[in-house]
Amino acid sequence: MGFKTGNFPEVDPATFRDRPFLERIRVTSTHWVDYGFGTPKMVHTIYILKLLVLYIGVGTALATLTSGLSWLDVASWWNQPIVYQKLILWTMLVEALGVGGSWGPLAGHFKPMTGGFHNWLRPETLRMPPWPDRVPGTAGDRRTVFDVLLYAALLANLAVAVVLPGVHTSSLDAVSADNAGLVRAALMYPLIALLIVIGLRDKVIFIAARSEQYLPAVIFFGFLPFVDMVIALKLLIVTVWVGAGVSKFGHHFSMVIPPMLSNTPWLTSKRIKRSHYRAFPHDLRPSRLAGGVGHVLGTLVEVATPLVLLFSTNRTITLLAIVLMVAFHLFILSTFPLAVPLEWNLLFAYASVFLFWGFPNWNGYGVFDMSSPWLAIGIVAALCFFPVLGNLRPDLVSFLPSMRQYAGNWASGTWAFAPGAEEKLNQHIVRGAKNTYTQLLETYPRDVADVVMHQLLGWRSLHSQGRALLSLMVRHLGDDIDRYDLREAEFSCNSLVAFNFGDGHLHDERLIAAIQRRCDFAPGEFVVAWIESQPIHRGIQEYKVIDAALGVVERGTYRVSDAIAEQPWLPNGPIAFDVQWSLSGIPVESNTHDAAALPDDKPRARS
Repeated sequence: MGFKTGNFPEVDPATFRDRPFLERIRVTSTHWVDYGFGTPKMVHTIYILKLLVLYIGVGTALATLTSGLSWLDVASWWNQPIVYQKLILWTMLVEALGVGGSWGPLAGHFKPMTGGFHNWLRPETLRMPPWPDRVPGTAGDRRTVFDVLLYAALLANLAVAVVLPGVHTSSLDAVSADNAGLVRAALMYPLIALLIVIGLRDKVIFIAARSEQYLPAVIFFGFLPFVDMVIALKLLIVTVWVGAGVSKFGHHFSMVIPPMLSNTPWLTSKRIKRSHYRAFPHDLRPSRLAGGVGHVLGTLVEVATPLVLLFSTNRTITLLAIVLMVAFHLFILSTFPLAVPLEWNLLFAYASVFLFWGFPNWNGYGVFDMSSPWLAIGIVAALCFFPVLGNLRPDLVSFLPSMRQYAGNWASGTWAFAPGAEEKLNQHIVRGAKNTYTQLLETYPRDVADVVMHQLLGWRSLHSQGRALLSLMVRHLGDDIDRYDLREAEFSCNSLVAFNFGDGHLHDERLIAAIQRRCDFAPGEFVVAWIESQPIHRGIQEYKVIDAALGVVERGTYRVSDAIAEQPWLPNGPIAFDVQWSLSGIPVESNTHDAAALPDDKPRARS
């Protein structure tokens, strides 16, 4: 890859669509092994500049200068509580604007590179309430002027909280004579209320602001005395780490590692990249090395190290654990994962140092130093509620509140449009950007843009859900799959609601129904294969097939072991499914295996 030129698959774009669809997937998935997305280094440079100038430069300048601290004297403010508080609020503001995670070309935002506020400050755009039938005043899928004002108030509240100087509190002054105060608690109360109300009216903005992690911090800022606040913040970050580590148990995470490393811009060795696959180019399942990298350097580090930090009173052990977690987050940042959560990883690297070295356990900031054991128990229970529920019942909780980031166990989908039908989205949906494919047409010829869209499908096919999604499409489209336009749902959703971050709950049948109300697709014009995350205690995943004009037309399950045993291009045909319901009431003949007849961890024979 050059600075301005990417590494394009070695195909003739003009004849690429003449190949059978699964052959196209074979080409793009094997190309991903060596080159990832093939992104020009210029794109990564833009992300680095955004991180250095906007996030770090502007963020630390605002946090320090508005608090009476010297911006350039890092030693004087790295452990100032108000700086940490303001950097969390600044991160929330960056994320809520849409210029943090899920930004730019690596998230499918080509022109414009920013979704976020382009959609959320515009009436009539799509709005996705989580419980429209249960919460009064939240029904509907159109953004109103009221929603726009709520969102603008959220941005203003965050900005004011960042720029106003801090106030001294007795709880902080009692333990630190030299401090710049804390953010004003009075500003946290409306912020909490705004996040909750916005979340009930549009879960997309709530998730985009990373409220599952930052809202608890804001609550701690507003209601807890200083020592309890620091300990609660430690419990919060440890919950995020351990929850993410636990979610990596199972088969999915091993399949995340190879395509992630293949897309890492600084890793140029094809030999190292290929070593994470079993036998390139014929077997692209993860190798034992990939499993070791994932579950030793990933799962083990993310579960064990935070627990050491939470309970250690040994300076050397604590320092080593901090260094390990900082390195962990900087490594993830350096790989430029497609959802590009760069700011989040940098904040967590800083939080590791601030919380566990700036306010160490041996100085009275250990978990047992909280003012009330019942308070500590209550906070732990509250922090663990959604991760536990989300892993047992992933259909009820988004993967982000479930703390399954990076786990590979995500709800996901693939969209299929009859020729020409995708253009209806551009014609009938109010939003800040056109379809991802249309955005690419501003830079590439039509046939080249089509190959790029297939690269995204190739990326998904390297993950466990990809095999199942493509299998569903093969079963339901048959030979027509070669002429349909298939799209990776995460990126298409991003162009419609301005954010995704890999959350399939943002593009389930409710979004499809909202699209249908605007576009009026005919039966068969817009077909969706959609998969729910795997419950932690079961070896199956639930799926749905949705026809935009008809609604859900099929539900069932499949064995995770079947999906991970296959190649991305399905050389043995579609994997087996247990069809539990279909619109016609008649299960697909070739997929009538008894789900109870086979153990969860054994592959199923095809009929």
